[in-house]
Amino acid sequence: MAEIKRYPNGLRLVVKRIDGLLSVSMGILVGAGAGIETDAEDGISHFIEHMTFKGTDLYTEEEISNEFDAIGAQQNAFTGKDLTCYYAKTISEHTERAFSLLSDLFLHSVYPKDGMEREKGVILEEIAMNEDTPEDFCLDLLSEAFYGRRNYGRNILGPAENVKKFDKRDIEAYRNALYCPENIVLSFAGNIDMETAERLVERYFVCDAGAYEKRVAKVALCADRVCRDKNIEQVHMAFAFPSFERYDPLMNAASVMNSALGGSMSSRLFQSVREKRGLAYNVYSYLNPYEGTGSQIVYAAVNPKNVERAVDAIFSTVEEVKKCGITKEELERGKAQIKASSIFAQESTSSQMLLYGKYLLYRDELFDFDAKMHEVDRVTMEDVEACLLKSFDRERMATAAVGKIKRAIE
Repeated sequence: MAEIKRYPNGLRLVVKRIDGLLSVSMGILVGAGAGIETDAEDGISHFIEHMTFKGTDLYTEEEISNEFDAIGAQQNAFTGKDLTCYYAKTISEHTERAFSLLSDLFLHSVYPKDGMEREKGVILEEIAMNEDTPEDFCLDLLSEAFYGRRNYGRNILGPAENVKKFDKRDIEAYRNALYCPENIVLSFAGNIDMETAERLVERYFVCDAGAYEKRVAKVALCADRVCRDKNIEQVHMAFAFPSFERYDPLMNAASVMNSALGGSMSSRLFQSVREKRGLAYNVYSYLNPYEGTGSQIVYAAVNPKNVERAVDAIFSTVEEVKKCGITKEELERGKAQIKASSIFAQESTSSQMLLYGKYLLYRDELFDFDAKMHEVDRVTMEDVEACLLKSFDRERMATAAVGKIKRAIE
């Protein structure tokens, strides 16, 4: 059972009660992320996420960790292209304590100057680590190649030069613009009911209304080809094609098609590139949808001497799917995989907290699980064919490669 409540100041609450559990996951979701930052702000969503844990009016940074640990709770946060989420998971008897702590750090962080300078060093190390992780680095380059250096093409971490100069005034200005009730969703999932959640929100989450103006990424595809020569053992390569936005009517069909292409061990790419030709250990595809835009990604990591053969194998597989479509067996298998993944997620309070919270934040509606399952069941071969007509446009394809490679993949 799931319910939502809307408050007069624009704040929204969603509760997904899951009977039979002894735990609760809770999240504070904000519609703020790298995709809607300006050049001067680039990286600040992630910087604020880090700094939020560095102390409040009531607790020091160390005391915050100690208080969560004292009740055995897990707490963390993450930043995306259009979402920042602060969350905690706890056993039911400590739900109120966990939410009071999560609310305090979200609403009353003080952003101490000494902590800020230390955290800048941490984030600079994170930037270096990202560049030393070739798969992540390749996919970040691909986003930039596909969207350009702005909006959804931004790296979530931001450039080092921005991180070094951020100060408390920058944090407060960004929070005042985007950390407003109309842009915040509180989400609970697990052993909790709406009445309890409402009581906690009214007691601990008093959030002032601000002069919020919704930001929307102004998307223009770049379709560039980039490469970075790195002295590593494999060439990591990725391809991005224009695809569907987050809630496009064809998204379910696109998900079924992606499952057949590269979403599992039975997929065309896995069987063709890895099993039949032995060209890669890691090869897969996935959809990356946002508001107003989206991409279809294909990724593989191969020995430098096998790059050309692997590229040929990937494109021949993609072209085969584009030209001939998928089989009836692949259609049914893809639908089964999507439904199973959704059902497995029903058993995780963290997954449900995010699912219901994001749906309310993005669509301003209550997610309907049964309706979603019916929509997947109703996907037909004709839907997949309609999806394929709009997919894999080589003229608007972007590519990225990292490794011992001297020129971009065309």
